[in-house]
Amino acid sequence: MSVSSISNTTAPSTSTGTSSSTGTATAPGSGSALPNPGQGLLSSAGIGSGLDVTAIVAALVNAQQAGPQAQINAQTQQDQDTLAGLAGLGTSLSQLQSALGELTSSSTFTTFNATLSTTALGTVSTLPDAVPGTFDINVTALAQAQKRLSGPQAAGSPVGEGTLTVAVGSKSLNISVSATDSLTDIATAINNASNNPGVSATVVNGSSGAQLVLTSTSTGVANGFTVSADATSSSSLISLATTLNTPGSNEASDAQLSIDGVAVTSASNAVSGALTGVTLNLAATGTSQLTVSQNTDTVNTAVQDFVSAFNGLVGVVGQLTSFDPTTGASGVLLGDSSLASLQRQISSVLGGTVSGNSIGSLAALGITRAADGTLSVDSATLSSALSSNPEAVQNLFGGSNGIATQLATVAGNFNGPGGIIASRTSSLNTAITGLQAQTAALSARMAVFQQQLTTQFTNLDTLISSLNNTSSFLTQSLATLNNNNNNKN
Repeated sequence: MSVSSISNTTAPSTSTGTSSSTGTATAPGSGSALPNPGQGLLSSAGIGSGLDVTAIVAALVNAQQAGPQAQINAQTQQDQDTLAGLAGLGTSLSQLQSALGELTSSSTFTTFNATLSTTALGTVSTLPDAVPGTFDINVTALAQAQKRLSGPQAAGSPVGEGTLTVAVGSKSLNISVSATDSLTDIATAINNASNNPGVSATVVNGSSGAQLVLTSTSTGVANGFTVSADATSSSSLISLATTLNTPGSNEASDAQLSIDGVAVTSASNAVSGALTGVTLNLAATGTSQLTVSQNTDTVNTAVQDFVSAFNGLVGVVGQLTSFDPTTGASGVLLGDSSLASLQRQISSVLGGTVSGNSIGSLAALGITRAADGTLSVDSATLSSALSSNPEAVQNLFGGSNGIATQLATVAGNFNGPGGIIASRTSSLNTAITGLQAQTAALSARMAVFQQQLTTQFTNLDTLISSLNNTSSFLTQSLATLNNNNNNKN
C-alpha cells in the first residue's frame, strides 16, 4: 500500500460521481458507490440513534412535572375538603339559628288558650298581652243593630218628592227623591251612596204591599240611625220619614255583661278591652267561667326544635373532627382552630347561668348535656317551670343575656354574612383559584421544557447519525483500498 493511493481515498468527492437518488459518492479510481456522510439526515427523531426520543422526552417531562403537580393537587384537594366541611358546618349552624329564633321570639311565649265553660255563650280569642287567670262571666243582653220598617204601599208606586235624610251620629246622607221614585229607588240610592253613614236598605214585598226596611250596619246604641224629611218635601215623603224614625221592637242596644261582678257594656258582641288581651265573642246570654292559660305547646315545640338542631350540630362536628386510629382516617376539620373556638364558646354558654333569673340555668329547667355532648329534655321539669313561672322561662332563653340570645350571637359570629365561615370560604376559593393558575403556569413551563429536550435529542440524534455515516464511509473506503491493493499484488 503506497502513501499516494491512501491519500486519494481519504474523503469522498462531492463534485464527481454524486448520485442524488442514493446519497452516495464514487471513490476516485474505483467506480464503487460509497455512503455520503453529508446526505440522508433525520426525517424523524430517533432514526439516527435508534433511541425512542419521544418516550424519553415524555418521561423526563413527566418526572420534572410530577412533584410540583402532586403538591398542587394535594393542596387543592385539602382546600376543597375544608370547603365541604365548612359548608356542612354552616348548614348545621343555620338550622340551629332557626331554632334559636323560635326561643328568642316573644310570640313563642305569648300564645294563650282561652275557654268558656259554657260553650253556647260564645267563643274567646287572645292577644299576646293576655294575662292568665279565671273569670266569672254573666251576660244579660247582647248588642243589637237598629231596624225600622215603613208602612206598606203598592209595589212600585211613587212615595212623593223631596229630600230624605238618614243620619248615624254626626254622619248623614241626603237623598233627593223625585215624584216618580218608589221605595226600591230610595233603597238603591241609600245602598249606593258613597257617603252612606252605616245603614243598609231593602224592600220586602209582603201580602199587605211593599215595605222599606232600614238596618244599621253595626250593633250598639251609638250606631242607631234617624230619618227625617225636610219641610219642602211632600206630605207622603214626610209621613214615610216619620214612620221610619219611630222606635219599634228592634232598637239599637249594647251588650250588657259583668266580669267578676264588674259591669261592662259593649256596642259590639265582640267584647274587647274589658280583659287585657282577651276578646269575648258573645252569642247568647247566660253565665260561664272563662279560663285563660298560657299555651305551653309552642314553648315545648321550640325547646324540642332547639335540642334537635343542637344535637344535629354535635353530630356534624363529630364527623368533621373524627379520627380512626386503625385506618388513620380523620375528619376534614380535625384540629381546626376555628371549629375548636366554636365548641368552646358554645360549651361556655350552655354551662353558664343567667344572672337575675330565678331558674338560672338550662339544667335547672330540665335540659342537660350528656357525655357525648348531646342535649336531652326532662319534660316534667320543663312543664313545671312553665306552669309556675313562664316569664322566667322566657327570660332564661330570650332575655338580653338569655341562653338562646347568647348562642344566637355565637352562631351568627361564625355563620353570619361577615362571619368566620364566610371569610374562610372566600379565602379558600381564592387559594383554589391561585392553585389553578399554578397548574396552568407549570403546564406552560413543561411545554417549553419539552420543546428544549426535543431539540436537544434531535440534535444529538442528528450528530449520531452523521457519525454513523462517517464510520460506515471510512469502513467501506478502507475495505475498497485493501481490495485494490490485493488486486495489484
